[in-house]
Amino acid sequence: MADAGRHPNITLHTMSEVNGVSGYVGNFNVKIVKRSRYVDEKACTSCGECAKVCPVVFPDEFNMGLSSRKAIYIPFPQAVPSAYVINMNECMGRGCSKCLDACDKKCIHFHMSDEEIQIKVGSIVVATGLDPYDPREMDEYGYTRFENVITSLELERLINAGGPTKGELIRPKDRKHPQSIGFIQCVGSRSKRKGGQYCSNICCMNTIKNSLVLKEHDPDMEIMVFYTDIRAFGKGFEDLYTRSRSLGVQYVRGLPGSVEEMSDGSMRVAVENTATGRIEFHDLDMLVLSIGMKPSSSTRKIQEMLGLQLTSDGFFLEAHPKLQPVDAATRGVFYAGCAEGPKDIKESVTQGSAAAARAIRLMHKGLVTTEPITSMVIAEHCKSCGKCAEVCPYNAITVDVKKKTPAVVNSAACAGCGTCAAECAFGAIVMNHFTDDQILSQVDTLLAQKAGEKILTFACNWCSYAGADFAGISRLQYPANVRLIRTMCSGRVDEKFIWHAFENGAPVVLVSGCHIGDCHYIDANHWTEKRIARVHKKMEKKGIRSERLQLAWISAAEGVRFARVMNEMEELRRTVTRDEIEETVRLLKGKEDHENTDG
Repeated sequence: MADAGRHPNITLHTMSEVNGVSGYVGNFNVKIVKRSRYVDEKACTSCGECAKVCPVVFPDEFNMGLSSRKAIYIPFPQAVPSAYVINMNECMGRGCSKCLDACDKKCIHFHMSDEEIQIKVGSIVVATGLDPYDPREMDEYGYTRFENVITSLELERLINAGGPTKGELIRPKDRKHPQSIGFIQCVGSRSKRKGGQYCSNICCMNTIKNSLVLKEHDPDMEIMVFYTDIRAFGKGFEDLYTRSRSLGVQYVRGLPGSVEEMSDGSMRVAVENTATGRIEFHDLDMLVLSIGMKPSSSTRKIQEMLGLQLTSDGFFLEAHPKLQPVDAATRGVFYAGCAEGPKDIKESVTQGSAAAARAIRLMHKGLVTTEPITSMVIAEHCKSCGKCAEVCPYNAITVDVKKKTPAVVNSAACAGCGTCAAECAFGAIVMNHFTDDQILSQVDTLLAQKAGEKILTFACNWCSYAGADFAGISRLQYPANVRLIRTMCSGRVDEKFIWHAFENGAPVVLVSGCHIGDCHYIDANHWTEKRIARVHKKMEKKGIRSERLQLAWISAAEGVRFARVMNEMEELRRTVTRDEIEETVRLLKGKEDHENTDG
């Protein structure tokens, strides 16, 4: 952080919060609210005279409440900038003014107010970090009831040389040096009841590291680790695990079922050792909860501002887990560190370097090149209804509904999903390289012969089409009469494509795309879902069996699911009789002829 603060090309906005983001790749407008610190950071020399005279004392958040701080304080050692800050919710203000009198530089100003900053940037790296799991909701281990039950973060501060005890490990209750310590793993991780179902990645190695540190300070200390699985998959991590065991650290496979406090303040732990199949009781001076990590509290707000996607665990979803691991679906936005998932320091540094390289690659030319697969508005046909702007997941379309001016597509922001073209009721939007005429021609060709024997499938490029490819590579068997039409997104599948297929004698039609919440184009498949529901209602009104139109979510890795869905579609196709197909064609042709006559 100190190096970043000194770098001439880096501007640090501390005590700041991003309050709004607009624009697109290469032209983002970012609104930042800079909170007032009530101390002139440029004039402050960190002499500390103000803190000495401050009468207000509060728990120190950096030391996990194990020490105290004043209302005017430096957040943590080596903070950048190295200047004091006043918490005005705790300060007595001008009613006290002792810090104001003690400051020779006169850099304390109670009248300071928050400042709003607006900057223009070409790309954005989301590195929102993580929040530690709060074990209070998992109170079976007695964290809120027993003082000698602490978290792994609190232990880190206790054994740190710059911590509240200068590195000396003591029990919080009686300040005695503990002779035995137990670690409970997976607190808030890999749990279906509380916390996250995912592995937090760092907990096992953090415990192993702490056990080695404790053994270095006190070789005679008894250390026990209660675990489900030890995951030491990093470079050199297995060696550390082996070294920990060789120093006498005991690893018990099983999580405690109960924890109770004894009269001397020690903890009695009951645990089923799954290696021996027996219930064991252990008396320990201290108990450490190895807490997991969860997404940052700011994740949801950032997601809404930038139009990003989240995984089921609440972390940000990358554009592609293998090919674009640091890219967001929104172009010009990248991920670093634990914003995208649980990581240790090494992985965070690696991903941070990758995100910086991706941003440089995008911006170094001065111009942003885009894919030609973008939408284009035919101004003469546009009625300025605003529907296209409503459905665009990238806010790439602007339209003034009041002034009735034609919609305008920003090609730099457009990702080419085609949802706007599918939702436009006036045919005013053309998607380059996936035009209506091109797709309708494919429908005509595929159904030109023996249409009643075909399964017509509209497959999204990123998931379903790739899933079909994976099924083929895996040599999975599925009906040979499946005919695929590739679209960039299931959101591109217009109602008229479906009606045209049935009009040409298709017995069944399948629309397939990415799973909800996993769409390559943020949430375009939500509009697919609504559109298919709308077509189903129209089919029922026309007397056409609605089940002949199916919607399926198939990911790129689900080759088995693709094959299963196609087999189910074949079973459905066999239930559609020739008479039913002919009646459908007659109904739709009749409607078209009637519309042409009225015209």
